[in-house]
Amino acid sequence: MNRRAFWAWITAIVGGAALWLAAAGLSGEREAWDSPLYWTVAYPLGIVLGGGLGYCVPDRPWRWALAVMLAQAVVLVASGSDFGLLPLGLIAFSILALPAVGAAALMAKVRVWAGPPLR
Repeated sequence: MNRRAFWAWITAIVGGAALWLAAAGLSGEREAWDSPLYWTVAYPLGIVLGGGLGYCVPDRPWRWALAVMLAQAVVLVASGSDFGLLPLGLIAFSILALPAVGAAALMAKVRVWAGPPLR
């Protein structure tokens, strides 16, 4: 793994977790997706983060978007959420990752089209 990919993993995981924690903390909800703040701010920022990482590291860009969203699932479980709905939650996060995967793939194509990768 090169240095750029390493930092992309760190950014995706920490960024996804931070978005979930910020939305939950600022709204006072136990689960961030119970808050309108998640859907109006945190989720769109997650899509933008996935797209930005796809632009910066265009090799297999889907992994950055998936890491952003699945990091939120890990935080949800770690925060003491009920395990009974965990399979449904994982499916939901996987579906929520689809727009971010699309944004990351699009931005990776823009980066490849625009010129050589960032240094």
